[in-house]
Amino acid sequence: MVLVREVDAGEWELLRDVRLAALREAPSAFGSTYEREAPFTEEQWRGRLAARAVNFFAFVEELADAGPAGLTAVFEGDGPAELVSMWVRPTARGRGVGEALVTAAADWAKARDHDTLYLWVTESNEAARRLYERCGFTATGDTQPLPSDLALQEIRMSRAL
Repeated sequence: MVLVREVDAGEWELLRDVRLAALREAPSAFGSTYEREAPFTEEQWRGRLAARAVNFFAFVEELADAGPAGLTAVFEGDGPAELVSMWVRPTARGRGVGEALVTAAADWAKARDHDTLYLWVTESNEAARRLYERCGFTATGDTQPLPSDLALQEIRMSRAL
């Protein structure tokens, strides 16, 4: 069973640890790098929590001792709702964690009157693209270089809410 909940503002250290693990494990999946974020101060990590609209952790019951099985965030800023920072621990993959995180993000965005949820995914990340397609996302036709590695391309996907 997968449990998804919002990250509490006091959990900045846990968010830091999971985010850094994600950046180490899947460097080509993010617009940032471990080297950039590892030296962030407590204030910067707390600021990341405050700057994003919402962050979610997922937990798998049988892996509860390992901490969060995954994370994602939804940023809305002044524009559309964007799913960002999606990652599932390798030991938790194939257990529905990704789908549960996407559902929580979509529900959150819909409750705030967004009619579409967007995301960027590295073109070569076939597993992530398949997950997003299973969750109802389709390619918009927009592309851009991955900010952390300009040699890689990202594609934009959207899902009606």
